[in-house]
Amino acid sequence: MQDPGMFELGNDELAVRISSTGAELQSVVRDGVERMWSGDPAVWGRRAPLLFPLIGRLRDGWYANDGARVDAPMHGFSRDRAFAAEQVSPVQVRFATVSDAQTRAVYPFDFRLAVDFSLEGGTVVKTHAVENVGSVPMPFEVGGHEAYATRLLPGEHMADYFVRFGDGVGAGAPEALEMFGMDEEGILTLPKTRVPLDDGRLTRTPEQLGIDTIVLENVPGSTVTLACTKNACEVEVSFPDFPYLGIWTKAGQADARYLCIEPWSALPDARFSPRELTEKPGVRILEPGERATLTYRMTFR
Repeated sequence: MQDPGMFELGNDELAVRISSTGAELQSVVRDGVERMWSGDPAVWGRRAPLLFPLIGRLRDGWYANDGARVDAPMHGFSRDRAFAAEQVSPVQVRFATVSDAQTRAVYPFDFRLAVDFSLEGGTVVKTHAVENVGSVPMPFEVGGHEAYATRLLPGEHMADYFVRFGDGVGAGAPEALEMFGMDEEGILTLPKTRVPLDDGRLTRTPEQLGIDTIVLENVPGSTVTLACTKNACEVEVSFPDFPYLGIWTKAGQADARYLCIEPWSALPDARFSPRELTEKPGVRILEPGERATLTYRMTFR
């Protein structure tokens, strides 16, 4: 029997499954190959958590709202929240949730959040619509945390995979990027560190770079591609609405089977950030009745 909380999309190129818990992408199959991480709890038990209304850890577990302390969990609450869901068509599903007493305890604002998934050929389009349904200005952050499968074929290793920036050739291939620092508590720091690239390719994992998460801003072209030297499978992530990007695998996995590529609308908490949520870098503020729509696209080849 099919899980009533699991929704399936499909076309000639992709077969996709998405859970109504957390509006979370569970599976993308192309040409018989699973392209998403399995969520193995012995390694990392999530697959593609939705980050809202916060991204990342908070210093000491709290932020300020108009001077008052608000204790809140890492990444907000949406990744574990039950969403109402509607199958719009064989290639589109829509999820939605609204504020309640539980959310107001950690995020004292009235909101409606809708997340749409749709298929366009080999592309999964993910659209977030955030609406302020309250009576005061509402700050928010939203982001993705998709874990894409690596080591797809026998004999492959994580070292065979890389993230490509630009088109990977000629003038379109950046020589280096600058990532934020991060302390032992997972809080961003300055100065930034220069990370050299090889023909636009990042070939080292965050752990190899001595950091928990690679955090970048203003990525050239707002597009990156996860690819491999030993197979032709690629996933291109295009995120023009998101000025920041995280790249992550859990530490201690030298030969990991996944890599997270995470478009973010705002920075996680930082030693150089104010405590006030409205003043944090990248935070967006909606006036009462306003709505913001942010989209990114995942193209599987």
